[in-house]
Order: sequence, then C-alpha cells, then structure tokens
Amino acid sequence: MKAWLTPLTLLAAILIGSAINCRAMETRTARWQEELRAVEQSAQREDWSGASSALSRSYDGWAAQQTYLHIVAEHDAVDSADALYRRCAAFIAAQDGAELSSELAGLSHQLGLLAEMERFSIKNIL
Repeated sequence: MKAWLTPLTLLAAILIGSAINCRAMETRTARWQEELRAVEQSAQREDWSGASSALSRSYDGWAAQQTYLHIVAEHDAVDSADALYRRCAAFIAAQDGAELSSELAGLSHQLGLLAEMERFSIKNIL
C-alpha cells in the first residue's frame, strides 16, 4: 500500500490543480467577456471615448494575466485573442461600429474557447 501512496497523492494533486485552473480560467474569461459587452454598449451609443476606456480596462486585465495564460493555455489561442483586442482598439479609433461589433463578437468567442480548452472534461482529457 505504501508504494501506491506517492503516485496516488501526485495524481490527486494534479486533478485538484486542474480543477482550480479550470475555475480560474472560467472566472477570468467571464469577466473579460462582460467588459467587452460594456465596450459594445458604449459603441452602440457612439460613446467612442467610453468604448476606448472600457476596452483599455479589459485589455489591462488581459495583459496582467499574460504569464499565467502562456503557461496554461495554447500560445496560438492567447496570441489570437491579443490580436483581436488590438483590432478592436483600431476599430474604436476609426469609430467603425459595424466592424467593431464583429470583432468584439470574435474576441468574446475566442475568450470562450480559452475557457473551454481548460475545462475539466472527458473531451479535453482524451
């Protein structure tokens, strides 16, 4: 029995760490998606400075998590979301509401995919 204690403890620690990471990623992405909805609402009102401020706040939160994201998530997915943030900023600067709306939807979807990739599910395990 003693020989199995170390591997079982290690497996339990990995499973607990995975569950914690899943919850942390879901919490972060939900917050970023909510912030993007605020950007969308400001843009719909043609409040471009408000949209810019809201996007900046969201991006600052995103940027603060880059080390964590590059450790736990696929680099391509993180880089893609970062590029979408920058495209959204460009459309806000150009005051192009139609393109901004499309990019915000894409960014929100990409953030959702980040959370899904870290979700503790049989699909992701196998």
